[in-house]
Amino acid sequence: MQAHPWNVDFTWTRSESIPEQLTSEQVDHFHEHGWLALEDLIDDTTLARLTAELDEIEAEVAEALELMPDGRLFIAEAGAITFAPHAVTRSAAARAVSTHPTIAGICRDLIGPDVRLYWDQVVYKKPEKPRSFPWHQDNGYTFVEPQQYLTVWLALVDAPIEAGCPWVVPGLHRHGTLVHEYVDPLGFQCFADHADAVPAPVGRGGAVVFSSLTPHLTGPNTTHAVRKTYILQYAPDGAVKLDGDPEGTDDPIRIPQNDPDRQYRVLDGGVLIA
Repeated sequence: MQAHPWNVDFTWTRSESIPEQLTSEQVDHFHEHGWLALEDLIDDTTLARLTAELDEIEAEVAEALELMPDGRLFIAEAGAITFAPHAVTRSAAARAVSTHPTIAGICRDLIGPDVRLYWDQVVYKKPEKPRSFPWHQDNGYTFVEPQQYLTVWLALVDAPIEAGCPWVVPGLHRHGTLVHEYVDPLGFQCFADHADAVPAPVGRGGAVVFSSLTPHLTGPNTTHAVRKTYILQYAPDGAVKLDGDPEGTDDPIRIPQNDPDRQYRVLDGGVLIA
């Protein structure tokens, strides 16, 4: 493992917020291990409405993939895995869940009082072509500063091991962003395997919450049903995306992550912005 060239003098920091949504033990576990599995975050009615709207968005993406050469677009593949970003711009249910009080409370406890939605996407893993996803950090795909942000991997259906739940490597988040290499056609990878990997199964309406720096993958879906996930990522207000050549000598361009349509404030001074 090697540090990313832009990962210079990284130090893991802990929010000074007093936990309100999570227990002190859960917060300690997150900072030590880089992840949490939390059950029953979203009620059935809200989850049903969200799933119905995301199903429509995903169906459009799946149909478009079928028309692509080899049924592929980057790491998405027809019959295997689909990605639909920025659902909050199309789905009232997705936008409502992105500011759900329980999720906002988790963000306050783990990030701090001033938080924006950074990214959201629908990810459906199909049973037709079971495969694993490579080990990666979310910050290995797009380098964001501060490097620490939060991923909420919300299960729209039960996600046991056999359906392709997340696996994580505890503790490595403290090293900051690692170098990633592209493994065709599956995506970016920071290492091929790790002896300390642990599964993080979660039930419908629960979520695996992990750092942008926690190496993780999702296993193959060997069931007969689609594994449906909605991924929400949250960053401290003021976060920027770095753009440029990490191996070059020029300083990267710093792009504010504050698009008002999809990167809106969720917490302002610890207060939820509905």
